[in-house]
Formats: sequence, structure tokens, C-alpha cells
Amino acid sequence: MNFPENLKYTKDHEWIRLEGDTAYIGITDFAQGELGDIVYVEIETEGEELAHEEIFGTVEAVKTVSDLFMPVSGKVLEVNPGLQTNPEAVNKDPYGAGWMIKVAISNTSELEGLLSADAYKALIGH
Repeated sequence: MNFPENLKYTKDHEWIRLEGDTAYIGITDFAQGELGDIVYVEIETEGEELAHEEIFGTVEAVKTVSDLFMPVSGKVLEVNPGLQTNPEAVNKDPYGAGWMIKVAISNTSELEGLLSADAYKALIGH
């Protein structure tokens, strides 16, 4: 299982990668493994301002549907267009091609509440 050190994580199994004042967000390798084969990603929040821990979309796997939670408050700038035709990218490359949204962070102090790779590994028992 992969836990890149340059990312921050949430207790809800999202990851966040900072690039200046913007961030890419997706679900962790652990989460995609627990969900199984992902068949559909539904995100209809592009252009919206969302609060920390608000739902930004859902991911549908063969076994279940799971909500996706905002790790920080911000405006959804972009939804990964590749997920419409290739939702399995979340399984194959959760930290790369499987990213879900790009966000303009509105409250950088919320980043302090996120987990490091080591803290996330401890949370899930790895």
C-alpha cells in the first residue's frame, strides 16, 4: 500500500496535495482497496464554495456507494474530466490520474488538522 509523504490525509480517507493556494484532492490507496472496483465517480460541485467536511461528491463501487468529504474549505475549481470515462483510474492510480477535484483553499489554518502519512498509517493500522 502506498502513502506518499508529501500528501496530507483525513480520517475519512481523502488525501490532499498542495500546490500554492490550490489543492488536489482524491481518496487514498487504502480507501480504493476497501471500496473495490470503482465504476462511477459523481461530482457535481464544480464552481461551488464548500465547507470543511462537506460532501463534494460520491464514488460508486461494485459493493457500495461512498460519500467524498472536503478536507478543507474552498471553492471547487475543477473536476477531473478523465474520471467520467475512466473511473477505474481511482483504483489504478489514486494519487495521480485518479485525483478527483482541484480546490482553491479558503482557510489555510484547516490544513493543521490534517494527518501526516505516518499518522494516517497509524489510524488505519498499518
